[in-house]
Amino acid sequence: MEKLHEKFIQKIQNIDTDFTRSILHEINWDARLIGIKGARGIGKTTLLLQHIKIQLAQKLQQTLYVSLDAIWFTNNSLTDLADAFVKQGGEYLFLDEVHKYPNWSQEIKNIYDDYPKLHIVFTGSSLLEILNARADLSRRAVIYSMQGFSFREYISLESGITLPSYTLDEIVENHFEISQKITAIVKPFMYFQKYLQTGYYPFYREQEDLYQQRLGEVINMILEVELPLLRQIDIAYVHRIKQLLVLLTESVPFTPNVTKISARIGINRATMLSYLHYLDESELTIHVNNETGGLNKLQKPTKLYLNNTNLMYLLQHVEINIGTYRETFFANQLKYRNKISIPSQGDFLVNQKYTFEIGGKDKTKKQLEGIEHGFIAADNIEVGFGNKIPLWLFGFLY
Repeated sequence: MEKLHEKFIQKIQNIDTDFTRSILHEINWDARLIGIKGARGIGKTTLLLQHIKIQLAQKLQQTLYVSLDAIWFTNNSLTDLADAFVKQGGEYLFLDEVHKYPNWSQEIKNIYDDYPKLHIVFTGSSLLEILNARADLSRRAVIYSMQGFSFREYISLESGITLPSYTLDEIVENHFEISQKITAIVKPFMYFQKYLQTGYYPFYREQEDLYQQRLGEVINMILEVELPLLRQIDIAYVHRIKQLLVLLTESVPFTPNVTKISARIGINRATMLSYLHYLDESELTIHVNNETGGLNKLQKPTKLYLNNTNLMYLLQHVEINIGTYRETFFANQLKYRNKISIPSQGDFLVNQKYTFEIGGKDKTKKQLEGIEHGFIAADNIEVGFGNKIPLWLFGFLY
């Protein structure tokens, strides 16, 4: 265990805390058992290490961070680690990549119950099942979901200027004043296009020229490692999911014709729907249902998008439709904290209250006639007016 602690201290020494994600300040770190889920590459490890360096700097001897894919666990169990750690005065145990450890949920449950003074934080894939795992942790753990940079976070990191986030209600009701306040400090369009192309995943800062290569590797790891591990997909069939993802990128956003796509890839309808569901769980796509129904594993989505615009620029080999990236950006930034669906009139219904039409600066109210809470999310405007809200401003929701 000494070697694990030594590696942990090295990581802490090298972690930068000049910029922190908004979720760092939203998590209730006092809870005894915390779970953080998110797609590969969106910064879960950095989040843990920054919290430790900022809040537990005086308790590093009582703190341990470890990734559960460490070779140490080949011959040692998580339960043994926790037992030895507590006996040496350990109080804060941070477990990264728990999905790579067999029987993780049962052992964490037992550790939580057996060591009542130990605080445990664990992270895992967006595919992680807390409720349906062998040991149901949902009654014990406080679970948070994490996604890539918001446009606000990207601007703050690039400019060095701290900017506040806003709720959807605040933006809808006060967008004119809010956008004026922001544009007096920074010019959003200096950053917007770059964000759409390469600003969603935090690792863009490391080697920007290798960003697309690394993003491709992230996709491959999700499909080739996480899906077989967490959804028991036979590795021999992963190439079919890759085929599906490539096929989807040719025409998103669209309402999938399951029968047609199934025939093209050579799988049956039920398998096809399962694969679509896995892509959504993996945060490679966003599935949006109509306003009257839910969305389950065996139901096709009303509309399907790639998860974020960075994936569009990586995967689409044709010129990206401007309307597509606008809708994708809106859906990605809104779905994190809000419920989005497809209305009978307009592009998106949010929280069963606000109807949005997405378009350019010249977009008219025609499609929103007769809708009480109808708004236009308009691209290429700095400041809106009336029911026309700048599209970029929806990147300030977190």
